[in-house]
Amino acid sequence: MTITSPPPKNWKPRFFTIWSGQAFSLVGSALTQFVLVWWITQETSSPTALATAGIMGMLPSAIFSPLGGVIADRLSRRMVMIITDAITAVCMLILIGLFASNSIQLWHIYTLMFIRATMQAFQHPASAASTMNLVPSDWLDRVAGMNQTLQGVMSIAAAPLGALALAALPIQGALMIDVATALLGIVPLLFFKIPQPKAVEGSDPKTILQDLRDGVHTIRSNPGLVTLYAVTGLVVFTIMPTFALTPLLVKDHFGGGVNQVAIMEGLAGVGMLLGGVIIGLWKFKLRRALIVMISFGISCGTVALTALAPTPLFWLAVFWWWLSGFTFSTGNAPMIALLQTVIPNEMQGRAFSLLNMIFGLAGPLGLLIAGPMGARFGIQTVFIVGGTLSAAICFSALFLCPLWKMEK
Repeated sequence: MTITSPPPKNWKPRFFTIWSGQAFSLVGSALTQFVLVWWITQETSSPTALATAGIMGMLPSAIFSPLGGVIADRLSRRMVMIITDAITAVCMLILIGLFASNSIQLWHIYTLMFIRATMQAFQHPASAASTMNLVPSDWLDRVAGMNQTLQGVMSIAAAPLGALALAALPIQGALMIDVATALLGIVPLLFFKIPQPKAVEGSDPKTILQDLRDGVHTIRSNPGLVTLYAVTGLVVFTIMPTFALTPLLVKDHFGGGVNQVAIMEGLAGVGMLLGGVIIGLWKFKLRRALIVMISFGISCGTVALTALAPTPLFWLAVFWWWLSGFTFSTGNAPMIALLQTVIPNEMQGRAFSLLNMIFGLAGPLGLLIAGPMGARFGIQTVFIVGGTLSAAICFSALFLCPLWKMEK
């Protein structure tokens, strides 16, 4: 059992310094991801190769997230964030050396993606669980909106900056940006502490296995959480492959290049940014579960509409992709705030890690199907089938009673 200490009155300097450093680090990582995915697209033009990259980026969540959640609840969350960022930066330096020596192989990139995702499996639970200890409870929705705004900024900045970096620098120079931004994320954590939930005196130390069981029990004891986890897992299974294969849709269906991919992803980021701003300013009167499912349903449906746009009407595809980003943002931010409200703080590291584990299993399973499907039936089929099925799942979830009882 633990006690959560409220943040001090002067909490803002510490929180915003740490948050800003992490923001720079995330933007750099997103830029790197764009550069590497486009390199794979250009070199292979293979749905299977891109699907494999997606699997390498998601599978570690399924393998390591439960352990990452336990570590976030037992050890220093601040040190977890520092170490994971540092390991990712070192791996990126190795990859830069391979590009510079012209000895890069596709498996090298897959390995880096796997290691990066493994570090995120430890870093994300620590970061998400720290929010409750860094800000007052009445700021949780605002911070969730800020994080969604950051996701939008990442999407806006990463694709155009990635295209610009590839035009102005050799690929190893573009990748060096990620190392620099990782340092910007680490430095604030060297000067500011992140409070941990304090153990109640007399409580017995628990084993890691028991901690995992406690995390599972926290979810299973709440039917609303079980329903939400199951629904979002199904949505990830059906929709995630489309995000991994977007460069191929632009290249093969619309005949575009890196600039068109940057435009599409950048404007989707504008939509995410706008959605995050709206959520950050919105005082919730509707139940969050309703907002989450309707927003996700629209977001998934517009993915199918993107692929249905005729080849000459690339601007229409960009609009649908923009709307998908906007509604994803208005759904994801309230979902995170809902989880932070319902789940006890001392369990949040494990609870978020279990959610990441579900996503980490569902995404690769979907990609295992989507890769061969795209190679045989065309890339449009993946988007149309995935978007339609995932939208149907979201709107059907509106009739599930446990979701409505979560906030009671």
